[in-house]
Amino acid sequence: MAIVLSEPGVDGLSGAVGVLREWQYEGAPMQLHPGDLGWFWRSGAEATAAAVRTWSRDGRILAVGLLDGPGLLRLTIAPAAHRDEELAQQLVADVTDPERGVLPDGKVNIEAPTGALVQDLLSENGWNTDEPWTPLRRDLTEPVKDPGVRIEVAGPERAHLRAAVQRASFDGARFTDEHWHAMAAGLPYADARCLLAYDDRGNAVAAVTVWSAGPGRPGLLEPMGVHREHRRLGHGKAITVAAAAALQKLGSSSALVCTPSSNVGAVATYQAAGFRQRPEVRDLYRPA
Repeated sequence: MAIVLSEPGVDGLSGAVGVLREWQYEGAPMQLHPGDLGWFWRSGAEATAAAVRTWSRDGRILAVGLLDGPGLLRLTIAPAAHRDEELAQQLVADVTDPERGVLPDGKVNIEAPTGALVQDLLSENGWNTDEPWTPLRRDLTEPVKDPGVRIEVAGPERAHLRAAVQRASFDGARFTDEHWHAMAAGLPYADARCLLAYDDRGNAVAAVTVWSAGPGRPGLLEPMGVHREHRRLGHGKAITVAAAAALQKLGSSSALVCTPSSNVGAVATYQAAGFRQRPEVRDLYRPA
């Protein structure tokens, strides 16, 4: 059977989220997680559906891609199909031809699992490696200690605080109450939590969203941020420990996060919270 490229539409998002859950397992390379779709869902279900691509054979999804920006495709592949030559050839054909509706002309990036055949084929076609990212993992089989600060789960009544901390943590962030409600209405948020950390004066100083992929599977932190006026006080470590505890309560086997290797402060914060570095990963890019 031929490989079929599709845009799933809103009704088909459940299928994409479902396979992404199934593909998360201990020891897997860093890859697209249902939480990545969940965080994108802040723009609404229609926008999320428009950004998702699936590749299927005989009705079975073998690869899922998220257009996480105009020139970035975050791609992952079913574990048994990482070295599937027919799939890899089709993926390369689809991502290199702008008329296929995946990536535009010019400079573009692809994130794909380390060791997948599609990476080899793209390299053979002149794609280059980009700046390194550092994945980190914390095992959740042992109890997680108390983070030492007040932590709240941010529900609808705290959406304005969650949004405010997000905007104060990232330059250019435009996260609003409406974005939070759109995200919380998405399928992946059924197994997610937003957390807020407070200082001893009652200020909301850090926030994180954690995403479970189901019991016994790795969970994801995406995103974690500390208010720019409350940094270097240990709040990043505290909210990260709280995130690990929240994922453990949701049944996750481990907690994952990935940050640019150049962000040495973030890497150090995650390590201080009990996360261990994994081998660096790199996107591939096609020059303009």
